[in-house]
Amino acid sequence: MEKLYTASVTAKGGRNGHIKSSDSQIEFEVRAPREMGGQGGATNPEQLFAAAWGPCYLGALGSIAKREGVDVSEASVTVHISFNQDGNTALLSAELDVHIPGISTEEAQTLAEKANRACPYSKATRGNIETKVTAL
Repeated sequence: MEKLYTASVTAKGGRNGHIKSSDSQIEFEVRAPREMGGQGGATNPEQLFAAAWGPCYLGALGSIAKREGVDVSEASVTVHISFNQDGNTALLSAELDVHIPGISTEEAQTLAEKANRACPYSKATRGNIETKVTAL
């Protein structure tokens, strides 16, 4: 395996802290959301995870669609990351809502599932968190 790029982000203070990337492109406060007893008012790890997964997923979708001759240039994905409690255990779950204009829902679902198998974030989470991919 050849490393092509490595991103580095330093976090301090946990869910109520600060993050900064090594190139200073990302630097901001993080706060636990009100729904989890926090003060809110800043981003949180679940939003950041969703923000990272979405573009990566669309990249995989674009690669798959190009091979199949389908235009997905207007496609979008909304990634929902949920923080769940199961007894004393905290678990994440994900839902990816995929919209691909100009094709049938069935064709979009097929492409969405193929992209989910190819996306590095989807691969990293497979078998680790419950994930649902739905073409809208």
